[in-house]
Amino acid sequence: MSPADRQQFRSNIQRWQQLPQNERRDLRAREITRQRQLQREAEAAMRDAGVQVEAARRAQFEQRYLQERRRVEQELRRELQEKRQREMAPVVERLKKEFAQPSAAPSARPNSPEKKKDD
Repeated sequence: MSPADRQQFRSNIQRWQQLPQNERRDLRAREITRQRQLQREAEAAMRDAGVQVEAARRAQFEQRYLQERRRVEQELRRELQEKRQREMAPVVERLKKEFAQPSAAPSARPNSPEKKKDD
């Protein structure tokens, strides 16, 4: 485990110890539910793949499935974060320009229809 990982682990332990008992219980229940769901998905993947093996190999398949799934999910999170940053950069620039200029009416927004007064 890298020093950064060890520090994160210690930090997580401290946060866990500071949680109220009912929140700990809820988090444990959620984790159990998540683990069961992942196991069902691994079993479905094995069924879909047409793999029929003994218990030891079955556990090995599930472990590899979960490892690969974790890798895929990490990659997807990374790609989504990169895409979000690319897409948000022009938005931030546009907002920076919009809010950098003094406006006469602070509540007026561009691209919004103005209310007409009745004469």
